[in-house]
Amino acid sequence: MKNDRFTTAQLTLLGLMAAILLLMAYTPLGYLNIGPLAISFNVIPVAISAVVLGPVGGAVAGAIFGLTSFLQCIGVFAFIQRFIPRLLDGICLGYIFKGMRKVSNTYVACAVTGFFSAFLNTLFFMAALVGLFGNTDYVKNLMGGHNIIIGCCLMVGINAVCEMISSTVITGAVGAALSKAHLIPSAQISREKTKA
Repeated sequence: MKNDRFTTAQLTLLGLMAAILLLMAYTPLGYLNIGPLAISFNVIPVAISAVVLGPVGGAVAGAIFGLTSFLQCIGVFAFIQRFIPRLLDGICLGYIFKGMRKVSNTYVACAVTGFFSAFLNTLFFMAALVGLFGNTDYVKNLMGGHNIIIGCCLMVGINAVCEMISSTVITGAVGAALSKAHLIPSAQISREKTKA
């Protein structure tokens, strides 16, 4: 029989990641502002939650990230554009980590999950932005007269690369530490649960 219940340590870690997300969302700790760029570190707790708790933990942390983002910019379309991409990011990360664990060690699986945390967050967020607001004057002005796809790439290019690098390195390091603390089940245990 498959046991999907979380341990007390895992729930404590999820609570800690939720608290960190709230702290990062409402203080300067969540973003590194360099000129016009704002590099978000909020994707890292989402990746760590997905690594430790799988798609459910990733979904919870992604939902918290999306909700705090929405609360900073209230509106129905803002909810769809800010909440749904972060929720999907968290769910996908849980599955990415599970898949990577089957073919690599914990550090690599965590680092890849960290990379995709930033990559998918940017992809989903920008897709929602273009889908919901692409025809508005505001977004057209942001694109500086470029084609919407080229404009998006120019707008998020350096920012996204910096987020992907930081998320990859930090999630890999934190994930390796959590694995040594036995907060991430070993690959052997994960494979046995899958077979059960």
